[in-house]
Amino acid sequence: MQIESLKVFCDLAETESFTKAAQINGVTQSAVSQQISSLERVFKSLLIERSKKKFRLTREGQVLYDYSKQIIQTYESLHSKLQELKDIISGTIRVATIYSIGLHDLPPYIKKFMKSYPTVNVHVEYRRANQVYEDVFSNVVDLGLVAYPQKDSKLEIIPLRKEPLVLICHPQHPFTRQKTIKLKNLVGQKVIGFEPDIPTRKALDKILREHGVDVKHVMEFDNVETVKRAVEIDAGISIVPLGTVTQEISKQTLVAVEIDDGEFYRPLAAIYKKNKVLSPAMKQFLTILKDTI
Repeated sequence: MQIESLKVFCDLAETESFTKAAQINGVTQSAVSQQISSLERVFKSLLIERSKKKFRLTREGQVLYDYSKQIIQTYESLHSKLQELKDIISGTIRVATIYSIGLHDLPPYIKKFMKSYPTVNVHVEYRRANQVYEDVFSNVVDLGLVAYPQKDSKLEIIPLRKEPLVLICHPQHPFTRQKTIKLKNLVGQKVIGFEPDIPTRKALDKILREHGVDVKHVMEFDNVETVKRAVEIDAGISIVPLGTVTQEISKQTLVAVEIDDGEFYRPLAAIYKKNKVLSPAMKQFLTILKDTI
């Protein structure tokens, strides 16, 4: 019995998915099934209740998971410590990020990281916010990058930076004649927004409610790129993070107007599962993110 089999079993227990367990470990679903069957033969116990209903471990399976998790964490800690002693920075870092961070914030820092640590492979997945959390919880990825991080007892949250929010509009919109704008002026305007379940949308809705401003969204999208395209054709105005529109501002396809009611920011953070053993590569990657993003 190899430690890899115990890891596959733990990943299966945590994701409750043969597909995801196979993805995490770079094997086929058939290989996952074979390793589980092998463990059942070794321990002479049924580990998973095989039915079409919800995934469930047997009592023996739960015990094996609890002990296997300790073994794997000890093994990963040992491996990480030995790498540190040898000053080795290598391996793979799996990152899930929301689109705006992945497209606008992350690329230059990955380039900087890869230049310093060329033997590390950084694999990036672009996901909706809720999917980033799911991937982190199920160990599909090592790190997640999100805005407005949600506190959770199972998560470690590393604050990165706060990004200013600005109002954007078409260059010929009347608002461009003003240096600043008050939120109350948004009443009656066509507003392009994010979909209601997006954290940035929830934060913006809260800001507007607190200032007694009721707006009607004429369009809603799940990513900032589509929001910007809608504003560029003068379909409406929007409030977005400043860092996501620097290119459009420089090209003069969009105009950013500062909001006069106060300083509003979008907090960015890195998240990872509590008790996760961070490899030297992951630690260095987080260091660069904290120093630069």
